[in-house]
Amino acid sequence: MNSSLIGKIEKAKRYAQERGRIHVRGLSVEFDGDNETHHVSLDGERWRCNCGFFAGWGACAHTMALDRIFEGMLPRSAILVEAAV
Repeated sequence: MNSSLIGKIEKAKRYAQERGRIHVRGLSVEFDGDNETHHVSLDGERWRCNCGFFAGWGACAHTMALDRIFEGMLPRSAILVEAAV
């Protein structure tokens, strides 16, 4: 394997472990929910989801799951405050 490619692979591994280097500003995903597929997006610092719960609350299981997945990489104002259950 090419030595420069090996170096890039090692760098990618290091970057993947250093989540503080990554700053997500926009994102569009399809989330396979229990009943249907939902469209979730992060536009700048604002979440959007097409599920009914999000429409009433401004947060939902889909956006909260993505908050957890992208922990440390989202703009602070996009992070949802989860109530203790």
